[in-house]
Amino acid sequence: MKQRKLGQKITFIIAIICYICGVGFIVASGYYGSQIGTESPIFASFAASVVFFFGAGVVLHVMGSIDMPDLRVNRVKPTD
Repeated sequence: MKQRKLGQKITFIIAIICYICGVGFIVASGYYGSQIGTESPIFASFAASVVFFFGAGVVLHVMGSIDMPDLRVNRVKPTD
């Protein structure tokens, strides 16, 4: 099993939250699309939010699940 750092764990949790928000906006856009029509700017903004949250969720999911190398610079202390 891969060892994930704290930042990757937090990123993965935020990705799941983005997926949940995307599903919520799918439900909201379906509701408002049937109530006020698909020509409304409210429906368009909810549909754009679906694309945004699912796109952000995919990016954060990948960032949270890949094996990232350690990019810290290891400095050697000079010896006197």
